[in-house]
Amino acid sequence: MPLETPLGETPEAVREALAPLRNDFSVALFAAGNAFAVGAVIRVAHSFLAREVIVIGDGDWYAKASMGMQKYERVVRAPSAAAFKEIVAGRPVWAVEKDYARRAVTAVDRFPPGVVFLFGSERHGLPSELADAADEVLGIPIYGVNHSLPVTVAAGIVMHEWARRRYAPGALV
Repeated sequence: MPLETPLGETPEAVREALAPLRNDFSVALFAAGNAFAVGAVIRVAHSFLAREVIVIGDGDWYAKASMGMQKYERVVRAPSAAAFKEIVAGRPVWAVEKDYARRAVTAVDRFPPGVVFLFGSERHGLPSELADAADEVLGIPIYGVNHSLPVTVAAGIVMHEWARRRYAPGALV
């Protein structure tokens, strides 16, 4: 049965309605100074119904960039890398950082249950402290002279790769 869109409901009611539909992955973002990018990642995470979005650092996000979707998402604040590690303790953390990549996201056969996809900031990337602590580090193949992708695009690609495997023919839906 399709979900009735509860547009007139409170954000709490919408979050409650979406809870059973949430997917078994989270998105974490080392914010480091780009409030627009954080808001946009929240919007993309909503489109894929991520379990939660973890924002690392003390910066805020630009609500307009999330197009209001932050109201419907569980956004967890981690003021530091140490706090992030406590929040995700026991869960697989897969960082996405080209400079530290061990393999391409396209080479992954399946993602572990409960995976946390960790992204760096657009300006500074992912601190080595977080990349070194990750269970896996993925890169996204790109081919131009530009060294990186906007973090929102990278997050969307990785979430799509997760969904592509999840909803492949014959996969449990």
